[in-house]
Amino acid sequence: MTKLDESYFNKIMTVIILIILFVLTFLFLRPILLSIIFGLLLAFLFVPLYDRLYKKTKSKNLSASTMIVLLLIIIIVPIWFFTPILIEQSFKIFQSVLQIDFITPLKNLLPKFFSSEQFTTQISSVISSFTIKTANSVTSSFTDFLLDLPTISLHILVVLFTFFFALRDRDEVAEYIKSLLPFSKEVEEKLFRYSSEITKSVLYGTIVIGILQGIVTGIGFFIFGVPNALLLTLFAIVAGVLPVIGTAIIWIPVFIFMLIAGDNLGAWGVFAFGMISSWIDNILRPIFISKMTKIHSGIILISMIGGAFYLGILGFVIGPLVISYLLIILELYRKKPIPGLVIKEFEKK
Repeated sequence: MTKLDESYFNKIMTVIILIILFVLTFLFLRPILLSIIFGLLLAFLFVPLYDRLYKKTKSKNLSASTMIVLLLIIIIVPIWFFTPILIEQSFKIFQSVLQIDFITPLKNLLPKFFSSEQFTTQISSVISSFTIKTANSVTSSFTDFLLDLPTISLHILVVLFTFFFALRDRDEVAEYIKSLLPFSKEVEEKLFRYSSEITKSVLYGTIVIGILQGIVTGIGFFIFGVPNALLLTLFAIVAGVLPVIGTAIIWIPVFIFMLIAGDNLGAWGVFAFGMISSWIDNILRPIFISKMTKIHSGIILISMIGGAFYLGILGFVIGPLVISYLLIILELYRKKPIPGLVIKEFEKK
């Protein structure tokens, strides 16, 4: 074997070994990959606060540890305070739903459809079966949550470790990533700057708009005297952060419940506030995120849906980020931005 052949063989073997190691690493990390990504996203959100604290303490370990404590407080205190209320109110709500007579109001609203006694009996059976299955599903979800606590605890541990090291060592990690990229220094700087701005806009845009949706829905609950308004508002805020789900999953059942209960004014008031909330989600969310990221709103919306199908809840955020990063690299590579098509005014800062 000549030196040339030996060198070629060594390069091929190196590539094969690297591919095998990359595949094995991915398989090992796959069960906790979303936890790692979630930790990185949390670290990105807490960077401004970490930087302020680091300026005062001059210690990366102390600053990152303080952020861990703060994050635990943010997570544990609401869970400790709201979980008993959540369990109690959930059972109360489903017990009251099981006792509601849905057929009589439906007969009054649609007398022609319910003129047949056989049809009425079938509809009553379907509604009763649906409510019982829903109640059992909620009860089962609480049971599953308790059984999965050890696994959930391990995922939380991964999130906290990732969060800590991403805050403390982010400069070193960024330099290491730059050393692996096959781009010039100018392109690297642009790539990191645009990526940071996109990540910030998607995360803050999604969270801020989601919270705004939940608050608007909650205002309607409080104004029109919806029972358990505080709990339902918290649910609406959580649902509002999820762009495809939205607050409609909360306010539509409340609207139907109040309508059946005979509170027409309250029902239509909740409906009005719910429609405002949905308008915020369907119109402002894609426009707001697109305006900040310079990415076309249609691409942002499609990437949210695609990410949700592939990655679940985190896909709502990760989808737009991945697509945005891809478009950034393509535009930097082409050096021929097309304003107004997929990336708006990409080079203008």
